[in-house]
Amino acid sequence: MAVKKEEKGPSMIETFQEFKETKNIDRTTLVSVLEESFRNVIAKMFGSDENFDVIVNPDKGDFEIHRNRVVVADGEVQDENKEISLSDAQKIEPDYEIGEEVSEEVNFSKFGRRAILNLRQTLASKILELEHDSLYNKYKEKVGQVVSGEVYQMWKREVLVIDDEGNELHLPKSEQIPADNYHKGETVRAIVLRVDNENNNPRIILSRTSPQFLERLLEAEVPEIADGLITIKRVARIPGERAKVAVESYDERIDPVGACVGVRGSRVHGIVRELCNENIDVINYSSNTKLFIQRALSPAKVSSITLDEENRRAEVYLQPEEVSLAIGRGGMNIKLASLLTELTIDVFRVVNEGEEDEDIYLDEFSDEIDQWVIDAVKALGLDTAKAVLNAPREMLIEKADLEEETVDQMLKVLKAEFERE
Repeated sequence: MAVKKEEKGPSMIETFQEFKETKNIDRTTLVSVLEESFRNVIAKMFGSDENFDVIVNPDKGDFEIHRNRVVVADGEVQDENKEISLSDAQKIEPDYEIGEEVSEEVNFSKFGRRAILNLRQTLASKILELEHDSLYNKYKEKVGQVVSGEVYQMWKREVLVIDDEGNELHLPKSEQIPADNYHKGETVRAIVLRVDNENNNPRIILSRTSPQFLERLLEAEVPEIADGLITIKRVARIPGERAKVAVESYDERIDPVGACVGVRGSRVHGIVRELCNENIDVINYSSNTKLFIQRALSPAKVSSITLDEENRRAEVYLQPEEVSLAIGRGGMNIKLASLLTELTIDVFRVVNEGEEDEDIYLDEFSDEIDQWVIDAVKALGLDTAKAVLNAPREMLIEKADLEEETVDQMLKVLKAEFERE
């Protein structure tokens, strides 16, 4: 027989039913959480819940609580929670005898306001815990996948995005494309970068700058990738500026680069727009490291390459007119090539016959150039004046981490030495 539905009791059940419907909590878990919540309150009130039976029926929105006590002789009750005197037992049923068990239905609402409040708090805590577990598990499985949501609020350090179930997703400034401009209510797409879970409080972190985001967008636009006919081997990005993608086909009849780009760039056009006009270069992957470096440095034409496999470095030699192409605007091309090949690439101009002169070690210029500057340049593998003069100025600035004025002053000193000769 179900307990008469008191105002407090059923409303708690109904609240949980609403939660069940919105969060897809399975019935077994639902019953378990409800029962555990009742038992926690009972244990606090009576010191133990061992002799209580709690029956929950979430489908009907009702519950029953029964307390089981052993009948003892009048005056011998030691634990009122687990024992009942014979005279009190016989008020329930006249034929009860000593030693028998009395199962008495308990009206939870009669425990008082504090007990009901305690139950509500316990239940709310369990619901929140379940909700967090559900959210964590849901998005943990989506790490590396593209999701979309509605921009809800913009702050200096991040954008708050809401998914279609009302869950909060966070897009930090560091994971936004520099040219991204958000407006409340607009839809934004990003990849699930990770799910942090401090103190069982999930925080879903999104990213639009991850190379994986570009990879997933290509998979969605190019059927051959989705079908496994073309594989994306490597992706390197400077978000919002430029990207290089290395692809490979296992079917000789398929041109992987052409398939990815599409007729007149039709397949990458939408991706470029999504990524704020990020220029996407698609190249053929090769397991031949030197060939792969040549392709990665496109559109520059490489004259020769010296590899240092152990230290993951490559010295690339080009004709003077090709150097600026290899470096790219702001050093972008060589940086992407290094990321794509996973090698440190140093670019040198080819010295033609008739240009050979006696070289000078950098250390000999210590009276004109600060030693820390010399050490920074030597760390790039450039030990002589000619080696530095043949290296691209942009590379010296970026890879030696020197100011432009410092590099220009050093080059001026070195050039002056050979002009005197």
